[in-house]
Formats: sequence, C-alpha cells, structure tokens
Amino acid sequence: MILAAGLGTRLRPLTDDRPKALVEINGRTLLEITLARLRSFGIREVIVNVHHFADMVVDYLAAKKNFEMRVEISRENVLLDTGGGMKKAAPFLMEGDADEFVLHNVDVVSSIDLDRMLEVHRKANALATLAVQQRASSRQLLFDAALQLCGRESEGLPPEMARRGAKTQSLAFCGIHVISRRIFPLLIEEGVFSIVPAYLRLAAAGQTIIAFRTDEYSWRDLGTLENIRQAAQPLS
Repeated sequence: MILAAGLGTRLRPLTDDRPKALVEINGRTLLEITLARLRSFGIREVIVNVHHFADMVVDYLAAKKNFEMRVEISRENVLLDTGGGMKKAAPFLMEGDADEFVLHNVDVVSSIDLDRMLEVHRKANALATLAVQQRASSRQLLFDAALQLCGRESEGLPPEMARRGAKTQSLAFCGIHVISRRIFPLLIEEGVFSIVPAYLRLAAAGQTIIAFRTDEYSWRDLGTLENIRQAAQPLS
C-alpha cells in the first residue's frame, strides 16, 4: 500500500494544483518512483489511498496504464491518517496468499532492501517491522536491545512508554513498514487514527513489533521543498 492521501502542505506551492504524489523529481512523479521501487522487489499489486486532488491521481495512473501493475485506489473523503487509511484498505490487503504486506509513504525514496526487511520480519514472526535509522528527528521511536518497540518520544514532551524497565535507544522512523495481516483483527481503533499509538498499544499487550535498522542504506524524505530541490543529486 502506498500512502498518498496527504495534503502535502510542506510542499506548497507545488501542491496548490496537484497532489503530493504527482510532484516530480527529474521528470518522474513521486508515485512513479515509489511504484517502480516496489516493482523492483516483485510487488505487482498495490493500493494507493487518495484524497487531495484524487481524480488527478486516478487519471494519471490510467494514462500510464498503471505502470503495468495492478493498482487499486482507496478514496478517502476525510483524511483517515495512516492507521485509518490502512484499515479502510483491508479488503484489498487481505487478498491472496501472502501473509504480509508493505506500507510505504509516497514521499520517501531509499535504497532499503525490502527483501532483507521481509526476511527479518518473518524470522521474528513479527506483527509489524518498522524501517528505522539513527538520525536527528523531532519524533523518535524507542526500542530495547532486541529492537522491540518500547515507546516513543516527541520533542518537548515526556516519553510515552508501552513497555517499561528496558534500556532503550531512540531511532527515527523511515516511513516504510512490513506488516502481518494478523494485525487487522487486533485493530480496535476506528475512523481516523494514527498507526503508531496502535503499535504502542499492541506492543504493551505483548505483540512483537520490531525495528529494521537501515543505517547502511540511503534514505530521503521528499516531503519538503528543500528536500525536493536536493533530490536531483544522486543517492549515495
């Protein structure tokens, strides 16, 4: 699933007349870049959530013949946030035989090895595996020595802990998840909700939610004008 429903406020004025997913880098849209990235790992079926200029995304995909993939659209009349958007797309994500799915922000570009991430996820029998790295961020997730999710902290606020007693390390989330379909019966949240508080609740209940360290890979957040300008430079 590609998360593309946001308003793209940090990208204004580029998003005054188009959705964030259709902002271009060197002639390629963020949506095309993300689809190509997923396709390179053998993913051929994708659902994209849309809200801001939704019809432009639909028309763009039709014009591109869905980049020779099966691409479904999940329209959100009200922005549902990450958790709500994922839960709305559950019927699509529950199709087929795969036990897991990838959740990927449209404004993230990286060289993260999704095959390796999936391998780590399966070895741990995790409910969710989160791509993280050590970098400065106003919001950090907290993990113990075994890379199990313990809590989160935001600048200026006390840490919010799901599991206490463990020595923790702060790591920044990269906007990419591998998630077991086992999560859907466990999501008691409804409507608009962020997935991170749900992860914390599930971690507190003993579910395995782990980190996948991505420090060795390149990663960029293309959700700001400055980062868009810098993105013409090749990834190291």
